[in-house]
Amino acid sequence: MGSLEYGNKTVEFGDRILAHIQIVIVRKLRRGESFLLSWKDSSETGHGRSSIWVHPAIPLYFKFHGGRSPSVNPVWLAELTLSADSSFGMLITSEKTSPKITQQTNSREC
Repeated sequence: MGSLEYGNKTVEFGDRILAHIQIVIVRKLRRGESFLLSWKDSSETGHGRSSIWVHPAIPLYFKFHGGRSPSVNPVWLAELTLSADSSFGMLITSEKTSPKITQQTNSREC
């Protein structure tokens, strides 16, 4: 279980989900784009839904539990990117099965 630290907020995600979120966030912030990031809360945190406004000026830290970079699902990544570009912001969804999965080998691709 990895975590995303944003300002004074820490949110836990699985490493695989977090890797996909990281790619989308880095791409958006490189272009200077702010956006809303939303997710469904777990039962441990009281269900519901939470959101943060992602902005280049706010400190951001990704912590992965595992030592290996998870494989990247390009279909899921495209869906997350499309939602991040929408007026509703990026809603973290579950991964759809896809026959094409690539290994993230170069951090510059993020």
